[in-house]
Amino acid sequence: MWFGSILSRSAEHFRKVFGTIQWPMSEHNFGERRGRPSRELLYERLDLQIAELWQRLGGLPRPIDAHDIWRGLWYEEAHHSTAIEGNTLVLKQVEALLEQGRAVGNKELAEYLEVKGYADAADWVYNQASRPTMTSDRDIVTLAELRQIHRMAMTPVWDVTPHPQATEREQPGSFREHDIQPFPGGMTPPSWPLVPVEMDTWLANANAIETRAEPFAERIADLHATFERIHPFLDGNGRTGRLVLNLVLVRLGYPPVIIYKRNRSKYLAALRRADDGDRGALGELLARSILDNLYRFVVPAVAGPARLVPLAALANDEISAAALRTAANRGRLQAIRGPDAEWRSSRNWVDEYLASRYKRGR
Repeated sequence: MWFGSILSRSAEHFRKVFGTIQWPMSEHNFGERRGRPSRELLYERLDLQIAELWQRLGGLPRPIDAHDIWRGLWYEEAHHSTAIEGNTLVLKQVEALLEQGRAVGNKELAEYLEVKGYADAADWVYNQASRPTMTSDRDIVTLAELRQIHRMAMTPVWDVTPHPQATEREQPGSFREHDIQPFPGGMTPPSWPLVPVEMDTWLANANAIETRAEPFAERIADLHATFERIHPFLDGNGRTGRLVLNLVLVRLGYPPVIIYKRNRSKYLAALRRADDGDRGALGELLARSILDNLYRFVVPAVAGPARLVPLAALANDEISAAALRTAANRGRLQAIRGPDAEWRSSRNWVDEYLASRYKRGR
């Protein structure tokens, strides 16, 4: 049987394909698992699959080289990140606005401007996407860039509906000169005179982050939660914080994060837990989002039809990742299991499996 021969040479094949990857060492037994992986295993999977992206697939593609990848991310992030803050445009309205410049529907002007401002800032962020070999003498993020992101995201809507308490010195791109009321969980942002020094510390921590650090997801979770606790601007801190988080990620060679509006409550609860010193829930949410965007947008576009990639990156409307795993476990789909217990297959092999399944069903 063809699958028997595949299995018999899988170890040799895997050494050839993945031999240059430094696999994360784990004390866990990578046997057959059901359900969601634990947080620790999720972090290991993130580390492994970012290594694959960099070492086998050439890293994040530049927007100029892979327009469609970034366009799909752009639409979804602009929609969901503004929806978290209360924007009511649906995804198709966002796509029409950004692609065609058309304001579809009967919404308030401010809602369209919120999305447009966010999208302009996100487009700038995505164009900073870097290979993992980014020179170490360059800061990951600067104060000027942070201010620029806030200015780009907030100016369109601010010009129409400025914050009612803003002074001339609190325009988009400028730190607040008002104190902020305590958050619902009880956390109080620092008094406004302390914001500049708090942000200096934040920038130093952001620029000290190392790729594939242990655990990377919780490092960036802490960075994001700290930004939101400081609340450096009078308005737009949530949107700016998520944009700046994605600037850090793409500069380090990671796919950006999208917090979906259906996860709003989970996201806010994770931020509150991070305020109390537990950054694990937020780290897990961010790790899952990075992997989701890696599988949905990046890997399918850069891998090519013959490359071995995780099954999640091969799922589509025709067949789910769970069905692919079942087929691999039963020997019906050509696939190879790595030392991390993840099945990997190729687009060619999945197409062959789907064609054979169709023939069997006739």
